[in-house]
Amino acid sequence: MDLVRPVGIEAALEARAARPDAVALSGGTDLMVDLNLDRLRPPALLDLSRVPELGGWETGDGSVRLGARLTHAEVVAELSDLLPALVAASRATGSAQIRNRGTLGGNVGTASPSGDALCSLVAAGAEVELASVRGTRRLALTDFVRGPKETAADPDELICALHVPAATGPQRYAKVAARNAMVMGTCSLAVGLDPGRRGVSVAAGGASPTPVRAPAAESFAAAALDWDGLGALDDATARRFGELVVAAADPQDDVRGTAAYRRHALAVIARRCLAWCWEEHRCA
Repeated sequence: MDLVRPVGIEAALEARAARPDAVALSGGTDLMVDLNLDRLRPPALLDLSRVPELGGWETGDGSVRLGARLTHAEVVAELSDLLPALVAASRATGSAQIRNRGTLGGNVGTASPSGDALCSLVAAGAEVELASVRGTRRLALTDFVRGPKETAADPDELICALHVPAATGPQRYAKVAARNAMVMGTCSLAVGLDPGRRGVSVAAGGASPTPVRAPAAESFAAAALDWDGLGALDDATARRFGELVVAAADPQDDVRGTAAYRRHALAVIARRCLAWCWEEHRCA
């Protein structure tokens, strides 16, 4: 197995074009498990640890550009005001050691239906920035993730960054799992409010082949919430919101839970996340 270690983004893109068979390596929290268990044996590894252009974050035009090598620990420490749902998802990712090593680019590139960051990013309307020696392009995250472990990236492209609209209102993320840490979630959910345009966004993870938005639930909640009087969220509205979230999902049975359990869990955490967001908005 070859190890390619470019220095700087230009060298990294040239190396990617020369060795499209190489697997990108940054945090390695997923890749090294597959290597150690002999589930994957690529011809080469493309080590991105010496490509500083892939790190850090910056704001502009109401959005946040997150470098692909930004770790979950950095997200938690630095972005609580800008992207609260993503911060909650990163806080729920693995252990402290995993959060210190694991990167957003890796989480997105792995394209796991249960990836913690993916659910909150989809709810926020994130885009993926891809680069190659041919140029740069951006794709909606919902178009980039095509299925479990399957993305729309070309063989010569690298994930360089994620572009995420900054929060304009309360956001919440919830995850159902066998325990609070060190396990993949059975299902997850992210909800966000945009009081300025009276909008609601919601995405479910772990309950379909890819994280999915629930447009019917979004439209229903946006119309049902009392934006003018700020009245309390009633039980009937919360229940209907949960039902519409479940209707958008396509859960399957697997080792982490049955489809029926996932439907029940999604309905519960959908009601709770909407209630938490609405109460935070009412009290702001």
